[in-house]
Amino acid sequence: MIMEPEPGNPLEVEGVLNPASGRTPDGTLYLLPRVVAAGNVSRVALARVVVEDGVPVGVEREGIALAPDAGWERGHHNAGTEDPRTTWVPSLGLHVMTYVAFGPIGPRTALAVSTDLRTWRRLGPLQFAYQEELDTDLNLYSNKDVVVFPEVVPGPDGEPSYALLHRPTWDLGWIRPGEGVHLPAGVTDDRPGIWISYAPAALVQQDVRALTMQHHSRPVAVSEHGFELLKIGAGPPPLRVPEGWLLLHHGVAGHIIDPWATGNPVLYSAGAMLLDADDPGRVLARSPEPLLSPQTVDEVVGTVGNVVFPTAIEEIDGQQFVFYGMADAKIGVARLDRTGA
Repeated sequence: MIMEPEPGNPLEVEGVLNPASGRTPDGTLYLLPRVVAAGNVSRVALARVVVEDGVPVGVEREGIALAPDAGWERGHHNAGTEDPRTTWVPSLGLHVMTYVAFGPIGPRTALAVSTDLRTWRRLGPLQFAYQEELDTDLNLYSNKDVVVFPEVVPGPDGEPSYALLHRPTWDLGWIRPGEGVHLPAGVTDDRPGIWISYAPAALVQQDVRALTMQHHSRPVAVSEHGFELLKIGAGPPPLRVPEGWLLLHHGVAGHIIDPWATGNPVLYSAGAMLLDADDPGRVLARSPEPLLSPQTVDEVVGTVGNVVFPTAIEEIDGQQFVFYGMADAKIGVARLDRTGA
């Protein structure tokens, strides 16, 4: 565990969790954790990572990076900028942050960009183009766990594109009680899974706001294995490896009785997928067992018990480290080793 709520800090009384990460222009490594104040009001903070002998051991706080200041990030009874993920995109010269804006109609994913991790410019909520073949409007659904690929990838018909992964939830009861599940045409599994969408690179490089306009959405993966029977979602932004794109993801098992409650008997574990470099919407392989499951006291006991929730990967002295939320209350770090052939 490398970060926990600071005693006496009113912005952290309900937890610090699920951090993004990045490096400032001078190479300094930072986390951007979600910090939760009373009333479940979340902000994105900035904290420098303290490294000793090549291992992250703690953080030094440097204030708030993004607060729920925009009208669409605040409701009458709730507010929040939650669960950020950040991707450094060299071709844009920008850190791209995805985050959940908890506004008047519930959670929506939005984008912001920065050159230095300190000052962020909001691009607005994600918008998904209508696709006749889906027979639905993806903008109706809660959409979380959004991560951006760091490189231009082949899009539909080979068009160079910036792509992102996202996780629609098909139950519309959260916005209209009793409405229930509405599935897009061709989708037969109502469990939330991972989708991919694209924005043409030429348009984004002309105006980065085009990144919010996503096209050609399609499913990538749904739950398959025991540790992910309820749902899955992307973890940190995909990491380029020789075999393709390594995607860490979380899988949820157990029972969700009330999606708005914290006492559901669930278990969040972390797995991995390998995505095709030439078609990142295609899964080449995935782990049948979790790579990381709740075991320590900090992972088992917290705001939501039995949760490990990976959200960032960073290389330190040639070694990859994964930063993750612990029981929705603290932040942990784990070393990610490559083994086998």
